[in-house]
Amino acid sequence: MTPNGSQQGISPDIFSTDFLLGNVGAPFLVGMAVGFFAKKVSKIAILVGGALLVMLFLAESWDLITVKDGAVLDVASKAAGALKETGTLLTERLKVMSTQGGSAIAGFFVGLKAG
Repeated sequence: MTPNGSQQGISPDIFSTDFLLGNVGAPFLVGMAVGFFAKKVSKIAILVGGALLVMLFLAESWDLITVKDGAVLDVASKAAGALKETGTLLTERLKVMSTQGGSAIAGFFVGLKAG
């Protein structure tokens, strides 16, 4: 034991590269990559969807089309359901990746946060 109470040779920094690669490993890194990708794709989908909505609302204000609020809300609800289903599918797949499924899931959420 060192004077500060930590064991000699053990790094107290759990986010160091040595700790992550040595103790967490490949499932964590794969999960992190999947989470990062999922968040980026979600942001792009929301950007495109928002742009389409703005174009629909502009076309409606110029009396080119009529937009029904119920239809817009129905499409938004279906899109949210599809996003939730995709997230469930990804986490279930990462769980069975290895015996360290928790590591892959933790990596997924770290990737979502980082993305």
